[in-house]
Parts: sequence; structure tokens; C-alpha cells
Amino acid sequence: MFAIRFLPCWLLALAGVCFAAEDLVTTTPTNGGETVTYILNRRETQPEYVLILFPGGNGIVNPRMENGQLVYEKKGNFLLRAREYWVDDEFATATTNSTQVEWRIQAVIDDLKARVPTARVYLVGTSRGTYDTLSLADYLSDKIAGEIHTSSLSRIASFDASKYKNRHLAVHHKLDSCRVTPFAAAKSSHARYGNDFIAMEGGISVGDPCEAYAYHGYNGIERETVAAIKAWIRQSP
Repeated sequence: MFAIRFLPCWLLALAGVCFAAEDLVTTTPTNGGETVTYILNRRETQPEYVLILFPGGNGIVNPRMENGQLVYEKKGNFLLRAREYWVDDEFATATTNSTQVEWRIQAVIDDLKARVPTARVYLVGTSRGTYDTLSLADYLSDKIAGEIHTSSLSRIASFDASKYKNRHLAVHHKLDSCRVTPFAAAKSSHARYGNDFIAMEGGISVGDPCEAYAYHGYNGIERETVAAIKAWIRQSP
């Protein structure tokens, strides 16, 4: 495994935005010889928590180097847009392509455990990214601390988190009007199975109700949404 480290962003601290390091990481090859690339953002070398981020849409981040610069897709996605609030002295993030392929997520987990062996790992997905977080629930049950499903697809309504050994949280905006991610489905999973659930309010909605700058993407309440999720994570025994 190897990583390309970029300069610390201490110059951005005056603006209140600072990732102490942004590493482009390539995992060690699997038995099939394939690798996975992800972006590791952290302030502390040994954070208490690492959140693997699965964006929505087509789920493709495709981090890479071009002309000596780190470039990647999905910068406007809620999870990526909010990284300034995710990353602090306790929390780091690992941003990668959304996937339901077990060896790919395992490659990232193995790499993270080698780098930050004491950190508790959570998988966070949003919108279509929750198709993958929900699909991986059985596989990841005994491998990571938990999963957070935000702006989930309607299949969350039949998701029973009590079947798994780790923790699960559903987060949804009350006014999410995207046709494939109804608020009622997430609320139903809480009412039916007792799944942990956070309902968000506020913010603004711009454009397509299924896109990142609508209520669907917690536009204007990114900080508050991240804070609520972090508070839930910290409740872990």
C-alpha cells in the first residue's frame, strides 16, 4: 500500500477549514491483484473514528493525480461537501467509490486498520450510496463498528438493523421530496424495527429534489447534520 501526501492546509485555518493531511491512498493488491484507491482526510495520525464515505448518484469519485494535482468527482455531494465538518481531532474520512463488492470494501478496511489500528470504522452512504450500504450490511456486521444511511432509498423501510452485530443509523430530512428516497420509508424503519433514526429540519432546497443542493442533500444544514451523526457515533459503548 502507498499514499501520496499533500501539504497540510494550515493556511486555510483562518477560514475555519483545515484537513491536516489529504492522502491519495492505493491499497495493497488483493489475491486477484486488484487495488482500491481512496482519499484519506485526517488531522490526527491516529483518530478515534474513521468514516468511509459512499457518495450518491453514480457513486464514482475516481480520485487520481493529474498534472501533480489531486482531482476527483462528486465534490458537491453532501458527504464530500461536508468534509470540513466531518474531519477533526477525533474523526477522519476515507472517500472512495460506492460499491457493494465485498473485496473492494474489505481492501479499504484492511488498509485503514493497518494505518489507524485503534480507530473504530463506520461506513456512511447517502442517496443511491445507501443501496450499497444496505447491501453490505450482512457482510460488514462483524467487521466494522456500524453504518449510517442518509437520505436512504425506499428499501430502508424493510431494513431491520437488529439482525446485525454492529450499529446502524438512518438520517433523513423531513422535507426530502425525492421520489426514490421518501422520508416516510426511513421513518417507517424506525417505527417498525426500532432502528436508530434522526430526522433533520431546516436548510434550503435548490433545483432537482433528488440532487445534492436540495433538502435531499441537507443544503444549508451540513454542519448540523454532521454534528447529529457524530453525537450518535460517540454514544457507542
